[in-house]
Amino acid sequence: MLLTSYEQEMLEGKNGIAAQKAMQILVALGKIYGAEDMVPVSSVQIAGVSYDNLGEAGLEFLSEMANHGGKTKVLATLNPAGMDLENWHNMGISPEFANQQIRVIQAFEKMGIQTSCTCTPYLAGNCPNFGNHIAWSESSAVTYANSVLGARTNREGGPSALAAALTGVTPRYGYHLLENRIPDLKVIMDCSISGSMEFGALGKVIGNIIDTFSTNRVVYIQGIFTASLEELKSFSASIATFGGAAMFHMENITPEFHTVPVPATEVVIKKTIVDQAIQSLNNAQDSEIDFVSLGCPHLSISEISILAKKLDGKKVRKTMWITTSRANKRISDQLGFTSIIEKAGAIFAVDTCCVVAPIKGRFTGLVTDSAKACYYAAGKNRFKTRILRFEDAIDEALK
Repeated sequence: MLLTSYEQEMLEGKNGIAAQKAMQILVALGKIYGAEDMVPVSSVQIAGVSYDNLGEAGLEFLSEMANHGGKTKVLATLNPAGMDLENWHNMGISPEFANQQIRVIQAFEKMGIQTSCTCTPYLAGNCPNFGNHIAWSESSAVTYANSVLGARTNREGGPSALAAALTGVTPRYGYHLLENRIPDLKVIMDCSISGSMEFGALGKVIGNIIDTFSTNRVVYIQGIFTASLEELKSFSASIATFGGAAMFHMENITPEFHTVPVPATEVVIKKTIVDQAIQSLNNAQDSEIDFVSLGCPHLSISEISILAKKLDGKKVRKTMWITTSRANKRISDQLGFTSIIEKAGAIFAVDTCCVVAPIKGRFTGLVTDSAKACYYAAGKNRFKTRILRFEDAIDEALK
């Protein structure tokens, strides 16, 4: 690989052990994928934050990098942790787990990383501009950044994202190159959809189709005429979860659709197919539902406002988690939404989510509006699931 003199100095250890190890990771990654050089990044988002996923080996790696002088060169934020960092007691988290999770956060803090702990960094201050090269890890955020924001990032692993944060560069391959952002499959929508549930179901449908028809996992979607931030957030999470897609183009909605050729290979999606995807995520009986979780990906302030209006003066009858970023929680506090929601008995689980928190065995049946949450609830935690529209999921918590 062609390295600048500064990059070469880091590789030779002239800027400390942590920077050297970081460059070794990036150079190895670049050689594997045939990158010719490094590209400077404007921001980083790091996954591998929950101690439930990291374990002691991951914590040891982070501590080593922090203790050997690792310092961020660019804006860097974190994916959700395994618990609410301020209110973990209310989540039923053990003191033993909390202690280890706090050690993880302290290691990141020591390296200068902002411990915002959210899967929607673009809603919490880490929002790149069109064309910016970045190094992000969280799958839903990667897809949103590439597709909706027009930034350029591969789906980094936790170590490679941390390496990019400590060096300010990442290998120039994959979605950093324009030729890899060109779609090879056209999806024609023969129906209208709305809401986070249906957009999530569509992501599942297209994600399942990608394996058969697409080689580079970039699709061009026609026939969707309007899509909100929340709907695109849900779709990004789902198509990444079920299809491993890191980018899509949506005609007249995403910023790069007019810069790419429309693929000749096409598939048509009818409403019955979307409905079938929804039904495939519903296997929980009424008697099994004991957990309602909203915020996968993390809720926007608009979604929190809807939640507050629906819960005002009422009481939930099931365990209900509201997962969002610390930044949006503070806005919710200021607007009075938090007090309404908490008076209703719902729990703000900030800094975390139902995917990465250590909750296996605690619940039987999950209700959510998120196709991604259903996937991990079943696969990781062995929960039964039911997916509903956002407002209907709130109503389920009140039953």
